[in-house]
Amino acid sequence: MRIPAFLIASVLLGSASGKRVVTVQSGPLVRTEGSHVTIWCNVTGHKEGVEQDFEWSMYLPSAPEREIRIVSTSQSNYAYAVYAQRVNNKEIYVERLGKDAALLHITKLETRDQGQFECYTPNTDGEYLGSYSAKTNLTVIPDTLSVTSVAQSLNKVEGDTLQLTCEVTRQTSQHSHLSVGWFLRSPERDSPPQDLVTLSRDFVLRAGNPYKQRFAFGDLRLDKTSSASYRLSIYRLQPADQGLLYCEAAEWIQDPDQSWYAMTRKQSEKTMVKVQPTDRDFGIQVSTERRSYTTGEPLELRCAIDAQNVPDRYFSVSWVFSSSPVAVVGPNAVPVLGADYVAREAAGQITVRKESAAIYLLRLQRLRVEDSGKYICRVTEREKTPTGDFIDRTKRSRNVQITVQALRSNMTVFLVGNSTEVLEGEPVQLTCSVRALTDKTGSVSVTWQWMGRKGTAVTQDVVTIDREGTVRLGPAYRERSTYGEIRAERVRADTFTLQLYNSVPGDEGQYKCVAMEWIQASDLTWEKIGERSASKPITIKTVESSFFVSASSRTPSVTYGDSFDLQCIVKPRYNPHVPVTVTWRFQPPEGELRDLVTFARDGTLRWGEEQIGLGTRASTERSPSNSNFRLSVTGAGQRESGTFQCSAELWRKNYDNTWTKIANRTSNLLGINVFKPVSKLRLHHSNQSLSFVEDSRVRINCSIASQTVPEAQHAVLWYVHKGGEPEAGAELLLKVRRDAAVEYGAYADEERLERRAQPERLSPQLYALTLHRAETSDSGTYFCQVEEWLQDPGGAWYRLALEASGFTRVAVHRPEVRLQVEEAEFNVTVTEAESIRLGCSVSSQSTRDSRFSVSWYVARAGEGAGEQQCIFSIGHDAVFGNGNCSPAEDPGPNSRLQFQRMTSDLYSLTIQGARPSDSGSYYCRVEEWFLNPRNVWYRLTTNDSGVTVVTVLEQASTLQSVICSNDSLFYFVFFYPFPIFGILLMTVLLVRYKARNLGKSQEGKNGVPLLWIKEPHINYSPTCLDPPALSLHPGSVE
Repeated sequence: MRIPAFLIASVLLGSASGKRVVTVQSGPLVRTEGSHVTIWCNVTGHKEGVEQDFEWSMYLPSAPEREIRIVSTSQSNYAYAVYAQRVNNKEIYVERLGKDAALLHITKLETRDQGQFECYTPNTDGEYLGSYSAKTNLTVIPDTLSVTSVAQSLNKVEGDTLQLTCEVTRQTSQHSHLSVGWFLRSPERDSPPQDLVTLSRDFVLRAGNPYKQRFAFGDLRLDKTSSASYRLSIYRLQPADQGLLYCEAAEWIQDPDQSWYAMTRKQSEKTMVKVQPTDRDFGIQVSTERRSYTTGEPLELRCAIDAQNVPDRYFSVSWVFSSSPVAVVGPNAVPVLGADYVAREAAGQITVRKESAAIYLLRLQRLRVEDSGKYICRVTEREKTPTGDFIDRTKRSRNVQITVQALRSNMTVFLVGNSTEVLEGEPVQLTCSVRALTDKTGSVSVTWQWMGRKGTAVTQDVVTIDREGTVRLGPAYRERSTYGEIRAERVRADTFTLQLYNSVPGDEGQYKCVAMEWIQASDLTWEKIGERSASKPITIKTVESSFFVSASSRTPSVTYGDSFDLQCIVKPRYNPHVPVTVTWRFQPPEGELRDLVTFARDGTLRWGEEQIGLGTRASTERSPSNSNFRLSVTGAGQRESGTFQCSAELWRKNYDNTWTKIANRTSNLLGINVFKPVSKLRLHHSNQSLSFVEDSRVRINCSIASQTVPEAQHAVLWYVHKGGEPEAGAELLLKVRRDAAVEYGAYADEERLERRAQPERLSPQLYALTLHRAETSDSGTYFCQVEEWLQDPGGAWYRLALEASGFTRVAVHRPEVRLQVEEAEFNVTVTEAESIRLGCSVSSQSTRDSRFSVSWYVARAGEGAGEQQCIFSIGHDAVFGNGNCSPAEDPGPNSRLQFQRMTSDLYSLTIQGARPSDSGSYYCRVEEWFLNPRNVWYRLTTNDSGVTVVTVLEQASTLQSVICSNDSLFYFVFFYPFPIFGILLMTVLLVRYKARNLGKSQEGKNGVPLLWIKEPHINYSPTCLDPPALSLHPGSVE
C-alpha cells in the first residue's frame, strides 16, 4: 500500500479552513484482474476538527452518466445491488487514514470494475465553497503473468554448485516492467523467506542482506539466459543454503504520479535442496540497531550462531552484562534469569527468547542509566563423541558497548478547536496534541482548564486525564458530566480531546490544555520531567437573533394525481442539542389552519388528528442537517388544495436533560391549487348507414380513439332516434356503467329490447351494441356517448368528460319478395269419370324459412265473367281449409279431391270422377308467410300460377254404363243371381238323386230309366269390371 507524503501530512496536521478541495489518486490506474487495489482520497479546506465522510461511486464506460454507488463511511446500505454483496463480505471497504483522508480497498479486482471512480465528501461546513468530489479512471487488464520452475528435490554437498532456471512470461499490452527474484525458505514453517538475489524492475541486481558478501565475491549469480529465462547460480554451497528455493516475479507499471505499482506477483513451484555439511565449527555475532539510547527506550540484542545444520545441534546461549549473568537459554529454549533480573522479568521489562534455531534475543523494555555497559553473548555446544562422552565447546562474541543517557523533555503542545465561534447548542470540541514525546508509552497527563471572559480571573479545572488514562472531573463540572455533557479522552498516546456538548453562553471563555510528561524510574516510581500548555479562546453565539423560517414550493399548481413538494427552510442549521420542532399546518379553502404533521425535536414524527386526505400518499423527509423539512404529497386530489404554512420552535437542552423553548417562528403562507387533468377522450365520429333484414343480428360499434390515462374507466350510453335530428329527442336505450352494470332506459321497456339488446366490450377501447332478431321497428339513428371516469388519489371516482360518437343509421326491412309460381298455361281434356290432376310449382321463394298457403280456384264456363270459385285451400300451418279462401266443398271421406305435396315447392290436386261440370279454367294461388321476431306469422306476398283449361267430355249410354251407373241394378245383375242359381242347382241334384233311386226300383221292370233330366248350361259374364269409387278421401301432405 503506497500513501503519498502529503496525504500523511494532511492526516497528522489537519486541514486549514478555506476553499474546500477534494483530491483523489490521479489516473488512469492500470491494475490486473484479481489483484488487491487501493485508491486514496483526501479533502482539505474544511472546518478543523470535523471528521469527514467519504462516498465512493463509479461510472461504467458504457454508461458514463449513470452513477453506481459502491461504499460509504456514513451509510451502511449505500451500495447498489451490483456491489452490495462484495461490500457486505468486506471484499470492498474504506480504511480511514485520518479525519479527512481515506483509502478505498478492493481486495479482488474484477473486470466489471473498470471505469471512472468518484470520491465524494458531503458538506460539513454549512456553506458550499470549492469542490466536493474528484474522479480517477481505473483500467482492468487480464493477469497474464506466468512464473514456472520445475519442482524437484536435490541433495548437495557443502561446496557444490547449484543452478536453477525460472521461466517468466507476460502478454500485457501495457508498458510494464518485470522484477524477478529467488528466495530461500527454511524448512521450519514459521521462519520468513530470505531474499537471495533479485533483478529489480530497473534491471538492477540486488542481493539479500545475508548474501550480500557472497554476491560481491561472485558466489551468487542471477543471469538472464533468454527473453523469459532467469538462471540462479550458487557456488560453494553452505549448509545454511538448504531449504525450499523458489522464484518470485512481479509485474510493475508506472502510475501517472510517476510511482511504480506491482500489479501482480506470482511464485513458482518450490525445489527442495539439502546440503550435507562438512564442518562442525560455528561462529557468533551480536547485532543491535544502535549503541546509544535514552532512558525509557527499549534495547534489542540478537545473538546469531553461524554454523552448519544448526537445528540438529545442541547449543546453550548465555547473556552477560559487565561480567554479571543476565540469562541463560538452554537447548530446550527455556530461559533462566539472573538474580538481578528476576524482578524486571516479572514486571515485563525484560524478554529472553529463542527466535529461531540460530538466533537468540535479549530485550530490555525500559532502559535505565545503570544499564550502560558491555554486553556479550556466550555460546556453548555440547557434542556427543563416538565413545559416548560429551564435549562442550564454548565461544563468546565481541563486547557490545551500550550507552544509556538520562531523559530530558522536549515536548510541544498544540491546541486546536472545531471553531473559535460556536453556535449555541453545538459542541465545543478541543484537541490537544503533544509532539516529540520522550516516552512513547503514553506517560503524559493532561489537565483542561477554563478561564472566564475578560475581567473574570477565575480559573477552573474542567477535567484531568492522568498518565494511566483515568479521567477526573473538576468540582464545577461534575454534575454536568453525570448527564453526559462533558467528554474527555485520550484518543492516541499523544492526542487528547475535550468535548462540551450542548454548549451554553456560559461556556464562553479561554480554554487551556496543560500537558505534563512523566517517566518511570528504576524503582518503578514516576517522575515528571516536563510541563507545557496551550490555550484557545472560544466564543458562544446565541441562536435567537438569526432564527428564520420560510416555506416554498416549486409547483404551486398541480393536476390530479401529480406530486408536489413543500419545503420548510430553517436557518441557520442547528445540531441535536439545540433542536427544532417543525410543524406543517394546512388550511382548506373553507376552514381554519390545523396541524398536519410535526417533526418533533427528538426526531419522532407526529401526524395531526385530522389529515387532509393524504393518508399514505404523504411522505416526509428531514435533511441530515435539520435545516430542511420537506412534506411530499403524491397523487394530489381536490382535498389537498388549500394553504400550507410551517412553524418552528427552537429548544435548548439543559445539561440535566430538561428542555427550554427559546424561540418561535412562523413561515409565509403557501397556496397549492389542484386542478382536474385535461381530458384527452376522443371518439371516432364517422357516420354510416346499415341495412338489415328482419330477424337479423345488428351490431353497432362505439370506438374510442384516445383517452386521458390508460387506467381510465368508461360508462357507455346508447341512444336511438326515430326521425329528425339525431341528437334532438333521442331516447336512451341503455347505459353500461363503468362497473359493467347495465341499466335499460324507458324506451327499451316500451320496445321490448331488454332481451334483444346486448352491450359488449370487445376491447378496452371498443364497445358494441348488438340487437338480436331485429324488427322493422328497430330502424332509426343510433349513437353512443362515452363518459370518462378517473379515480382521484383518495380512491373516489369522478367523471372527467363526456363525448358523443358519430351516427349510425340502421334500416331494418322485411325480406325481399322473390316468390315466383310457374305461370305456364296448359289445356287438359279428359273423359267423364276420369281423374283431373292439377299441379302448382313454386320456382323461387323469398327466404328459406318461408311457409306457403296454397289455394286452387276455377272459373267455370257459362258462369258470370270473372267469377271465380275456390275449390281447395290449405294454410301455411298445413291445415285444410285454413288458406286464403273457403272451399265450397268441405274435405272429408266423400270428397273427390286428393291433395299431395310432392316436395317443399311442388304441390298437386287431383279431382277424381271428372264430371262435365268440372270443366273450366283452373289456377293455384300461393301465399308466402314469414315468422317475424315476435313469433307472429304474417303474409309476405301472393302469386298466382298459370291457367290450366280443363275440358270434360260426356260419355254415350250403354248397358254397361247403365248398370254401372245404378247401384241397385248393379247388385241385382251381378250379385243376386249367384244365390238363386245355387238354390236351383241344389234342387236339381236332389231331384235327380231321388229319381235314380226310384229308377232302380223300376228298372227291374223294363230295364230303362223312367225319366231323363238334362242340366242347364249357365254362362255368367259381368259387364262392369271396375266398380265405381265409393268414397273420396283427401291425400296427405308430404
